[in-house]
Amino acid sequence: MAYDDQAPKTKQDSPHNVAAEAAILGAILFDNNAFHRVSELLIETDFYNPAHAEIYAVIAKFVPNGKMADGVTLHDEFAKSGKLEAIGGASYLAELLDLAAFGPEIVDYAHIVRDLAIRRELIDIGAVMVSNAAHPKEDIPGAQQIETAEKKLGNLAMRGSARGGFVTFGSAITQSIESATMAFQRDGKIAGISTGLMDLDNKLGGLHNSDLLILAGRPSMGKTSLATNIAYNAAAGYQYETNEQGQRVLNDGAIVGFFSLEMSSEQLATRILAERSGVQSHRIRQGDLERHEYDKLRDAAAELESLPLFIDDTGGISISQLSARARRQKRSLGLDLLIIDYLQLITGSGAKSAQGRVQEVSEITMGLKALAKELNIPIIALSQLSRQVEQRDDKRPQLSDLRESGSIEQDADAVLFVYRESYYLERQEPDDAGEKFAEWQERMERLRNIAEVIVSKQRHGPIGKVELHFDPNITKFSNLDKRYASSEF
Repeated sequence: MAYDDQAPKTKQDSPHNVAAEAAILGAILFDNNAFHRVSELLIETDFYNPAHAEIYAVIAKFVPNGKMADGVTLHDEFAKSGKLEAIGGASYLAELLDLAAFGPEIVDYAHIVRDLAIRRELIDIGAVMVSNAAHPKEDIPGAQQIETAEKKLGNLAMRGSARGGFVTFGSAITQSIESATMAFQRDGKIAGISTGLMDLDNKLGGLHNSDLLILAGRPSMGKTSLATNIAYNAAAGYQYETNEQGQRVLNDGAIVGFFSLEMSSEQLATRILAERSGVQSHRIRQGDLERHEYDKLRDAAAELESLPLFIDDTGGISISQLSARARRQKRSLGLDLLIIDYLQLITGSGAKSAQGRVQEVSEITMGLKALAKELNIPIIALSQLSRQVEQRDDKRPQLSDLRESGSIEQDADAVLFVYRESYYLERQEPDDAGEKFAEWQERMERLRNIAEVIVSKQRHGPIGKVELHFDPNITKFSNLDKRYASSEF
C-alpha cells in the first residue's frame, strides 16, 4: 500500500510466499478455530495473492460473527458477489484444504506472511519517496516529505510489532515484583524516574513508565520552571548499563525530550543556565554580568553541554508530528522521559478540530496517553488553567479549573497544580504602613519562597500537597528545609 496511488510500482519482484498463504487459509477452512491463532498477526492486505486476500477478508467477516467459514459457505458468498471465478472457483477452495497446515506451524507461517507484507510496504514507501523527491506533483518542501515518510514508517513500525494482547497473571506479578525490588534497592525508595525533589518523589513514587502526568497552573506560578527543573535533574542523574543482549538498561535518571512549544530552545537553555549558575536570566540575556558571574555562567554551560536533554521548539506542532518525532528520538538516541510545554499549543487532526476545541483536546490527551504506553515512558504535559481561579477568594486550583477539563482529567494518570500564595499576596499590599501592613509584611516574608505542588489526582497513590522552596530570582524549585516550611508558622 503506497501512500500515493499514482506512484510508480517498483519493478523488482515483490517478496511473497504464496505457499504459506495457502497453508494458512486451508487450515482455517478445515478448522475455524485456527483463525483466532493468526487474526492478531494478519490483515487482509498482508496476502500477496489477490485471491487469498479476498478469501481471508470473507473469513475475517464470518468467523468473528459466529458464522461457519468453509468451502460451502465461501462458495456461496463468492457466487453471490460474482467473484467465484476470480478466486479460482470451487476447485481452488477444495485445493486449499489439501494445502492446509495442521499443526503449530500455522503461527510460524503467519509471521512469514506478515514479515513479507512489511517488506513489500517498505519497497512501496521507498518507491514513493524517490518519486515524490524527484518529480513532486506539488511544490511540497523536502522537510514535509520527510515528515510524511516518517509518519508512514512509524505506522509500519507499529504494524510490525506484535506487542499487546493478554499476558498471564504470573507474568504481571513478576513485573510488579521487579518494580518493587528496584524501589527497595534504590536509595530514594522510588520505582520511577526521580524528579530530584525528595518530597515530590515520596508523594508520586517517582515518574512511572506509561503514565501521563498533567502539570497545570495559572501564568507566573512557575509550571515551566518546575518542568525544566525536573528535566535537568533527570538528565543530570542519567546512568545506564548494557545487558547481555546489548540493550540499554536504565539505572537512574533519564534521557529527556522537551517539546518547548512556547519558548525557543535558547530561552529554555537560558532558564536552565540561570538555575544552575545562580545568575538571573534577565541579566544573562542583557549581558549585565560581573566577572565572577560570567565565570559561574561559563562553568555551568560546560556542565550542561553533555546533558542527555533534547529540545524541540517547533511551534504549532500537531499530535501526530509530536508522536512521530518522539518515536524517532526513542529509536535513534533513546528517550526515557518526555515533557511538553504546553498541551494547549498542540493541534489535533483537521477532523477533530472542526468538531470543536474540546474534541480536539480529547484527541490530543488520548494521543499522549497512547504514546506514553507505546514508548513505555512517563510523559509530563503542562496545561493552562481557566480564569475562574482568579474569581475565588481561595485561589488554589481545582480539577474543574483545567481548560477542557473533562478529557484532560480522564486521560491523565496524575494531575499536579503549581500554586504560590505569595504571588497573590504580593498584589494585596496595604496602602498604609500601619498594623495591617506589618501583618502583611510578616506573612509575605513567611511565604515568599514557598511553593505548593498540589497532587489532585493520582491513580497509583495518595493525593495531597507538597511544599517546595522556590527562588523567584532564578526560577528554581528545590527541596524545602522543614525548619522553614509554611506549616511550621
